[in-house]
Amino acid sequence: MGSNSNNNTTLQDLATLAGVSVSTVSRALNDHPLISTRTKQRVWALARDHDYPFKPTMPAGPIGAVGSIAIVTPVMRGRPLPLSHPFFLELLANIGEAARERDCDFTVSHTAPTSFDDLVANTTTSRADGVIFLGQSTLHDEFNRLAETNARFVVWGAQLPGQRYCSIGSDNLLGGGRATRHLARLGRKRILFLGGSDPEATQRRRGYVEALAESGLQADPDLIVPVEFELESADAAVSGLLRRDIPFDGVVAASDLIALGAMQALRRGGKSVPQDVSVVGYDDMLLSRLSTPTLSTVRQDTFAAGRLLVSRIMDKDDHQESKRLPTELIVRESCGG
Repeated sequence: MGSNSNNNTTLQDLATLAGVSVSTVSRALNDHPLISTRTKQRVWALARDHDYPFKPTMPAGPIGAVGSIAIVTPVMRGRPLPLSHPFFLELLANIGEAARERDCDFTVSHTAPTSFDDLVANTTTSRADGVIFLGQSTLHDEFNRLAETNARFVVWGAQLPGQRYCSIGSDNLLGGGRATRHLARLGRKRILFLGGSDPEATQRRRGYVEALAESGLQADPDLIVPVEFELESADAAVSGLLRRDIPFDGVVAASDLIALGAMQALRRGGKSVPQDVSVVGYDDMLLSRLSTPTLSTVRQDTFAAGRLLVSRIMDKDDHQESKRLPTELIVRESCGG
């Protein structure tokens, strides 16, 4: 789509080329429902071919869509969230399916906000009906400020104290606790927690600590290890523990990718999963069903999440309430019971 400000193509030019009135061209470019799809297609093709300067208010996506949503990923630990992350690919797919059911377009933005001004730009310079932010990063206070504006947005993430904006996410506290209690019931005494400092992982860690106390187990600071949401970080952390001979017989990981990295390090270190160490992940990604051994995990309902995130943007009468999705412990081979 061209937008060269130096071009001279006018509505009148397009009207002459298309053989219709200027008002028909204007309505076609703005996706007016009274103009036929065939006429819109002809006018848009001519406008693109002649580098017509589209206005920001004109639809950016295919004509005929009921609405459009922008997907934005905030910066996490100094860099944009990798779009290749398997969990977010599954969440994106479910957002896309929910949007498609409603004849709605969605685009993944190239931006990665790090400040309040960035969030404002994301919600005011887009042609979309609203923005879905995938993750809170460290922007909780900034999202609270954004909620005081008329910006239409929703966040995939945790429910935090004093929150004034709408977020959709799983019950992280319950999920982290459920995984930990399961390992304790299996007789595991030295349970390791692997996770980052983002709000969701922090809540999963809290659930882990509370479940240890309920199970009569001591929380050992050596067994709470910060890692990134990636396989290599977990692999390096677990390899370090094995080298230092720090004993553990269970792992609660804040994501499936972290759990798979831990299993990789354990296998290389001569430890058997689940005989020596039981492992539980979090997310229930497709990969967790394909690993060897198959990974026990806490399921997040990304299908329901996609529908809720889209409805919070597209349903104008939606009350914008935050919602915690239920979690489910899926027991597979990596627990041994």
